[in-house]
Amino acid sequence: MSFKVGFIGLGQMASALAGGFIRSGIVAAEAVYGFDVSRDACEKFGATFKANVCDVPAKVAANVDVLFFAVKPQFMVEALKPVKESLADEPGRILCVSIAAGLPISFYEKNLSPKIRLARVMPNTPCLVGEAASGFALNANATPEDGKTVKNLLSTVGIAFELPEKQLDAVTGLSGSGPAYGYIAIEALADGGVMAGLPRSIALDLAAQTLKGAAEMYLRTKKHPGALKDAVTSPAGTTIAGVAALEERGFRSALIEAVKRATVRSQELGGN
Repeated sequence: MSFKVGFIGLGQMASALAGGFIRSGIVAAEAVYGFDVSRDACEKFGATFKANVCDVPAKVAANVDVLFFAVKPQFMVEALKPVKESLADEPGRILCVSIAAGLPISFYEKNLSPKIRLARVMPNTPCLVGEAASGFALNANATPEDGKTVKNLLSTVGIAFELPEKQLDAVTGLSGSGPAYGYIAIEALADGGVMAGLPRSIALDLAAQTLKGAAEMYLRTKKHPGALKDAVTSPAGTTIAGVAALEERGFRSALIEAVKRATVRSQELGGN
């Protein structure tokens, strides 16, 4: 796989993605291009990755095969204008990839061209540490090869699944918002540890590593979470006592409702 990748917007998510692409060897540093309205962001991006920093977005679009839009949704219309001009003669020349939340595929087809090849991605913030859980959807013009390209790129910073666009709101509610649920769980577990007599710093590290380890156990074994839970739940033991407390207080239903409400809110923000 040999191609050039560009970014419009050089914030944390773009930097995390670029770093993953380059470290994995899937894209060479000299094949990465970027633009940002912030001079500081441009200088940092160029210095960190030894990548090509352009003075206008059109130059990025003119040089790449895959172009990531990594600006906030409220700035996207302005960010797309110079790209639209660059693609006027051949709108399907490059694969466009958006990581902006809430904006549907139809938005890009309206503001760029109905003929663009596009992937809409819902990543999450653990992308910054190479542990993203992403979902993406392709528009009708994108090819199966485009889907493989997006999946391979996103896999350098975590895991990624291709889905119908209508399911991206659920991805937002689950993995997009999910890190916040995990942080609350870490904080609450640590609070429990402190209440039981542990120092705060140790309680936090134990809580975080415990959730990380539990997640890794599932990802490596693919055993049902219920079976993994049962394996550490001895008769009349400590774990079942703790599980009973969680069930009494609606732990499962609270998480289910959190994902449901976040999904509904994503639908509202996207006008769905």
